[in-house]
This record gives sequence, C-alpha cells and structure tokens, in this order.
Amino acid sequence: MTFADQILKFNEKLSSIFLDLPLGYEILNPYNGDQKEKVKQVTYSFYKKYYNDNHSRRLIFGSSPARKGTAVTGVPFEDAIHLQNETGIFIDEFYINKTTTTFLYDVIREYGGCEKFYYDFYLNFVCPLGIAKTNSKGNKVNCNYYEDKDLQKSLYSFIISSIKNQINFGIDTSVCYCIGSGENFKFLSKINNEYHFFDKIIPLEHPRFIMQYNSNKKNLYIEKYLHVLNITF
Repeated sequence: MTFADQILKFNEKLSSIFLDLPLGYEILNPYNGDQKEKVKQVTYSFYKKYYNDNHSRRLIFGSSPARKGTAVTGVPFEDAIHLQNETGIFIDEFYINKTTTTFLYDVIREYGGCEKFYYDFYLNFVCPLGIAKTNSKGNKVNCNYYEDKDLQKSLYSFIISSIKNQINFGIDTSVCYCIGSGENFKFLSKINNEYHFFDKIIPLEHPRFIMQYNSNKKNLYIEKYLHVLNITF
C-alpha cells in the first residue's frame, strides 16, 4: 500500500472507534459525522494528491484537532478554504478558515510549496480525534486531551495505539516535531521516554500562540520553523 492508502485505512478505522470519556466530554469524529461522505471524498483527494507513494516522511504532531478545524474537515491542519483550493471540491458545509492554518501555509510556502512539504512531512495529532467539553454555560467548547487527568487517562491507550499505527506508515523516527511547546510537548516526551517512538522530539510554538500574542514576530517564528524542519538528523 502507498502512504496515502495507509492514511486512508487509518482514518477508516477511526470512523468506528468508541471511546468512553468522562462526563461532559465528547469525541468529534469527522469520519463518521454528518459530513462523513464529503470528508471521505476530500481526504481521498488530498492524500492521493500528495501521499500516493512509499516515501518515508517525518512526523509533525499537534495536540488535538480543533473543534471548528480538522475535527470537521478530516485533514490535519487543513481548513476548508485551503482544502477546497487543493482538491477542487466545494466545501460549503464547513467553510472555516483558521489562523493556525494560515501561519502553517506561510511556512509551507517558504519551505518550497505543498508538494515539497508533504513529500517530506506527515501531519497529525497526538490525539487524532477532536474533543469537545460542555462549559458552565452549557456551551460546547474546544478541548485538548491533556486538560483533564481523567480525560487523558481515558484516551491514553487510544493515543499510544494511534502513534504506533502511524509510525508503521513508513515514518522516519529519527525526529518528531511537536506543535505546542508546553503541555503537548511534555506529554509526548513522557510517553516517548517509555515507548521510544522517536530518537528526538523538537518542540515548536503553537501557531495560535504566535498569531494571537506575537503576530509582530511572525516572520521570526517562520524562520525558526524553517530552520528546524530543514535540519537533517
């Protein structure tokens, strides 16, 4: 199977996953949601375009898919606007643009464009399915897997098996890049010390942190991303 075939097979397995979460939390699964047929069409088109080979890639891990981002579109760090441009598929049902994706697209463009970037890297999340929680006002809000100890415990086995499965795609395990230099990096480093998934984990500041609090230094962070991603291990 090609790299693309393995990703699509992994996503198909995610479509039937059941996770028993603590009260107040729920999984956001684009692969079996209301738009699952559109998501299937989009993901097939995207991965067949950029990953239809057997080339080994380095892994870039975020924490959890955003409630109004990847948890909807099914392609990590790709929002609807960019996916529509990439696949030619009209995605009016979930037309969302995120500052995180905008920053990463600037990095991708400076790296050499989508074909070069996706030939070298595969992006996903430590927890590959989105999580929502109900706040005190009764509203559903975005949540990361590490925000609650009981939540993290309920997801632990799923996270470990997901990482193992993705490494088997043909991942270059000499290095893993971790988007999120705080709790996500801390947790990923902890489980890596136990399971030895990667020789090295390199943290990178989250694009949301960059764009919300350090937008005036955006170009410096882009240069940092490019410097780290271009290092050969």
